[in-house]
Parts: sequence; structure tokens; C-alpha cells
Amino acid sequence: MKIFKLKDINRALTLALITTTILSCSDFLEENNQSSLNPDSFYKTGTHAESALNAVYATTRDVFGGFSGGNSSNWHLLEAVSGQSINNSSSNPDLNSLASLSYTSNLIHARSIWAGTYKLVGNANMVIENVPAIFMSEARKKQILGEAYFLRAWAYFNAVRIWGDVPLITTPVGTGSDNFYAQRTSQDIVYDQIVSDLQFAETAGLPSTDASGRVSLAAVKSLLAKVYLTMAGHPLNITAHYADAATKALEVMNLSPSIGLFDTYNEISLESNENTIEHIFSVQYAPNVSANYESLSFLPARNITKGGATGWQTNLPETNFYNSFESGDLRKVNRQGWFYTDYFVGGNGALTDLGGPHIFKAFNVANFGSDTVDGNGQGDFLNFSVIRFAEVLLIYAEASNEVSGPSAAAINAVKRVRDRAGLTTPSSLSKDAFRELIWKERWHELCYERKAWFDMVRLRKAFNSVTGSFDNFVGHTLLSSNQTLQEKHLLFPIPALELGNNPNLTQNTGY
Repeated sequence: MKIFKLKDINRALTLALITTTILSCSDFLEENNQSSLNPDSFYKTGTHAESALNAVYATTRDVFGGFSGGNSSNWHLLEAVSGQSINNSSSNPDLNSLASLSYTSNLIHARSIWAGTYKLVGNANMVIENVPAIFMSEARKKQILGEAYFLRAWAYFNAVRIWGDVPLITTPVGTGSDNFYAQRTSQDIVYDQIVSDLQFAETAGLPSTDASGRVSLAAVKSLLAKVYLTMAGHPLNITAHYADAATKALEVMNLSPSIGLFDTYNEISLESNENTIEHIFSVQYAPNVSANYESLSFLPARNITKGGATGWQTNLPETNFYNSFESGDLRKVNRQGWFYTDYFVGGNGALTDLGGPHIFKAFNVANFGSDTVDGNGQGDFLNFSVIRFAEVLLIYAEASNEVSGPSAAAINAVKRVRDRAGLTTPSSLSKDAFRELIWKERWHELCYERKAWFDMVRLRKAFNSVTGSFDNFVGHTLLSSNQTLQEKHLLFPIPALELGNNPNLTQNTGY
């Protein structure tokens, strides 16, 4: 299919020119709407280039962090169908339809992610199109372009895994364009563009790591490893990319000691540790810019936080998944790993039972408080995790195993993840047994981070937390809802709003 190079686009594809003030650290995400500006008068200086790039970063929050009605955010699209948690909300019919696999093309979560994705793409395209002509430092110019290419690649990587064939738009678009109504582009072409964008970003002179939250070389190589791993699986099945995935993951691993694993799980959710060590890339949140409401979905509906704020309690751990962690796994230890069963009234008061396990991931102690920390109650500004180093280790192990079996280096990569969990790792395994061990580690280490559903699609497998083995995707029953996955569930429906606005779009099979 064609790759449409449009100059603007209707509704979800509409680009609003947004510029931002240049600030330090994660504050570079703060938006300052300058709607009266246009590309002809704006892209003239290095300051303009920086501001335009900041607008791209700001839009990253619109993809999965957007609000999708009562007690729900866009990212629930991927969580509700994973089977790892139970939907505990009755106030959002769209979220209920996700959990019960009865969603349609009117699903607000899909519509919001589509809109956020193409807003990000539009802003990135403006940078990529206009910044090259600006007179400024050539080194910084290339970095700006590399960051924009990375963010566009990330947007399309999400989109192609959610919807399959999607419109591929690589330059800004005008309403007078002959190609105003974009057709869907085949997945293989979209993936080729993603790889091309990331390969450019690799050569852009980006720093190895970046504690401000901007794109780094580690982030580029990590995402490229993840893309190659996905391309090696379904639906493309280009198995030669397993070697490419292993190579890129190893390049990130070799950036040690600036990149590694935190010693404890509590360190992962400390605001003071954001964008360092294990956090390779995250969507940024900061005071006076935007709060992250991810934790509200996990918090119980009772007073256990500084200031007395109560959570939505939208997601509770699915019982069988909670019980599927190995005996002695520190990730299951109360208030030390991914779960908790009691907490302190008012954040630091009397310990109170929560009536069952809740999800402790993304719990912001600095804000909510604990028995040793007086929470500030200023709002939850934890970043939204995209790639952690633990995932890179597991990518390397899986890809390397597919190429040449369970080498000592591959086993050691998994061992690093399991050592932190207090678990032993067999030193000798068959290729098949090692593959399944890695898959299980992904399910347990990366749970509640929007990873499981994408694994289910690329592997065509789903973890059965009762048997401890893997079922075929089609026919697997989600224990969280007792609903059975069908072939159509490998992709989400194209939003009805987009179909109505664009006569050249077609719907995915089964919707």
C-alpha cells in the first residue's frame, strides 16, 4: 500500500501546532499553547526547534495516559484484556466491555489512543519536516531529529500492534492534499518505517543515558531490540530478527554500570530514581505539568494516603495469577514487591487490612506516605514506565535462545532477574524449557506494565496461571472474566469515529 505523506488530517489526525517553553529536567513537557503560530513563521531558530520537540514529548501522555471515562485511562485497553487483573469498576461501560471481551468499534479507549497516537505523529512529523532547514548547531539539530524519529517510531509501534495495518503518515499534511483521506498501510511497511526511524535515531549523537527523561541511545537500542523481537514473532514471523534483537539488547547490557537493575523492588517506584539505572524510557510527569493517574486504578477505595485521597480500585490482581508466583518470590512479598494486602491509615498511621491483595506497582511512597516516610500529598507524579532494563535482559535471553539455544550468557540474563526475586535459576535447560521459563518471567516481572497483551499477540500464546503452562491464544479462557479469546481479538477494532470521517479506512475482521 501507499505511504501517505499528508500535511494535515481530519479529527484524530488533526495537528495542532503546539510549542512549549524550554525547561529543565522533566519540566520540558510543560505545554504553552501558541495556536496563532504556523510553520511558515515559527520554524526559524534553535529555540523554535526545541519548543517544537517539547510539544512532541508532551503528546506522549496522550497515547496511554489519557482519560477514558469514569475510573479508567487509555492504558486499560491493554490491561483489561490481559487476564492478570480483575476489573473492579462498574461505573465505566467501556471498561466493562473490555474486561468481558464484548467491546465494539465505539470503544472510547481505542478512540482515545488513536487520537493521541496521530497527534504525536503529527507533531513529530512537523519537527522532522521543518527542523533540518533551521540555522543552528548541527549536532543539536541531529539530536532533536533523532528524538523526534524515536517518538514517532514508538507511536507507530504501539499502533501497528493494536490495529495491524494503520495509515502511515511521514510528513505534515494539508486539507487540500489529494491524499487527505489516508488508507491503511500493510504492517510490514509500517514496521520497516519503525526500524528506519530508530536506525536514524541510533546515529543522532544522543547520550548513552539521560536522567532528564529525554530519549537516550539506550532507549533507542532497547526499543529497536523490542521491535525486532516482535517482528520475529507473529504476525510477520521474520525469525532472522531474533539475532538482531539479541544484538541490540546486548548493546544496551554493555552500557553497564550506568544501566542495571535496582537492588530492591521498592526502588523502582521512587520518584528520586526516575530516568536512572533501570528506567530506560518513561512517559514523563512532573509537578505543575501533569499528574499520572495510573496509581489511582490500583489504590483501594479507602484512606491509606497522605491527605486521605482514596483510589479507584479499578484493578485487583486476578487470584490465580497472584497465586502463580513461585514460592519465595520476593515480588509477591507484602509491600516489598508487586502486591500489598495491608497499609497505613492516612499514609503513615495504623496498619489496616485491605481485604485481599492489591497491586503495589506504581505506588508512590513520596506522595502517599508510609510507616517511615511522611507523604507530601502533592499528587502522584511518578513516570509511566515504557522500558525497564529487566525487560531488556529478558529480550536478550529470549532472542538468544531462539538463535542458538540456552547459552551461559542467556541463562545469566534471566538469572539476574530471578536473583533479585530470590529465586534459583536452573543452569542446564533444553531450548524449549528455557523458552517457557523466559515467558513466565516476562509474565511475572513485567505484569501490570502493559506488556502481557502484546506478548500474547506476538507469541499466539497466553499464560494459564492454573496449570502454569501456556495455552494457544485462540481458545484461551481469561480467568479474570471467564471469557474465551477468539481470532478477532488479535487486533482491536478501528474506531467507528475514524471510519465515519475517513471513507478510505476499513474495519478489522470480526468487528
